[in-house]
Order: sequence, then C-alpha cells, then structure tokens
Amino acid sequence: MTGHTRALLAEAAGTFMFFFIGAGAIVATNGEDLVAIALAHGLALAVAVSSFGALSGGHFNPAVTFGLAVAGKHPWRRVPTYSVAQILGALVAGFALRYAFEFDPTALARTHIGTPGLGGGVTGLTAIVVEAILTVFLLWVVFGTAVSPLAPRIAGFGIGLIVAADILVGGGITGASMNPARWLGPAVAANFYDNWFVYVAGPLVGAALAGLSYRYVFAPSEHRAPATPLAPRA
Repeated sequence: MTGHTRALLAEAAGTFMFFFIGAGAIVATNGEDLVAIALAHGLALAVAVSSFGALSGGHFNPAVTFGLAVAGKHPWRRVPTYSVAQILGALVAGFALRYAFEFDPTALARTHIGTPGLGGGVTGLTAIVVEAILTVFLLWVVFGTAVSPLAPRIAGFGIGLIVAADILVGGGITGASMNPARWLGPAVAANFYDNWFVYVAGPLVGAALAGLSYRYVFAPSEHRAPATPLAPRA
C-alpha cells in the first residue's frame, strides 16, 4: 500500500469518526444542547487529528485541504483525492447515523441527521459571512498549531478547541459547519439540501482568506516562498 493510499484511508476514517460523533450528538440531544454538541465535535476532532494526523495530516475537511493548498502547504494535485476521501467518510457517517438512530425517527427527522441549518431570520448572505469567519479561525489554528515550523505541537488539542468554540458562537446562526463534507454527509442521508450554497461557499471563502493570510503575512519569512507538500502532521 502506498503512502498516499494510506493517507486517503486515514482521511476517510478520521472524517467518519469526527462526523459520526459530532453529528450524532446533535441527533442524540435533538439539537437542544449546544454545549454537548460543541464538546462532541471538539473532542472527536482532537482525537481524530491526534490519531490519524501522522498518516494524512489530519484534515478531515475539504476546506482545510483547500486552505493548505492556497498557503502552499499541500500539493494541489492531492486536493481532489483528499476531498473525495473526506466526502466518502462523511457519507458513511451520515448513513451510519441514520441506521444507528432508526429507533428514534422523530429525532432523525427533527435534526435532519445532524445536518447544519440556519437559525430563524438568518439570511443566506449573513450565513456565508459567518461560515467564512468561523473557517478563518479554524484555519488560523491549523496553521498556528500544526503547520508553522514555530508551532507548539498541540495540533489535535488546539484544533479541537477552536471547533468547539466556533460551534458555541455560531451554532445558533448556521450550525457552524466550517466544512462542506460535514454538511454533505448527513444532508445526503437525510435528503435535506436547504441552503446548500452556504456550506460550500462560506468555508471555501474562509479557507482561501486564511491560506492567503498565512502565506503572505503570518508564515515565517523563510517559509513563504514555494508551495511544498504538508508533512503529515497537520
């Protein structure tokens, strides 16, 4: 098995773990306990990054992969394969949750199997801006704790914390997806695609802004030059 194949399997497995636990907490609480939902996502991501980061970089998010490529820290040729692996992990998680909670169809229907949704009165434009801002925060933490040569090696801990914090502030606005695959997996399983553009455009715009800011502003000057593959630790 090649290193790239192993990395793709790690991305699929880590994405499955992250989403099954995170979206599962939404179904389990009927979407009513934001603290529990934030902790479930944050803890699951911290463990997934710590478990699989050495194999794949621990992205588990097409927006993270895209942002790293924009910053020159992941090869563009591997963006499609990483994204496919993440989407497959997300789809398996969505259908596994539908199966696991089949005994409670009311919770599945009410939460759309954990699919993120907009709060009452939130417009599409506002939602895109909020998703972009939350994703910028996520990517800044990825760069600061996992990518920078100056980073303290606390990637899983730091990244999990920012996801939990983002959900606490943005969960009631957009569901705080920050991740197109996080939306897509349960959306397909629930056949619920409302406001799909928010969860594609917002995270990708935020990832691009964060990637550019790292590449041209925050990266140590000697590391700003050419695009190089990210070592599997992020």
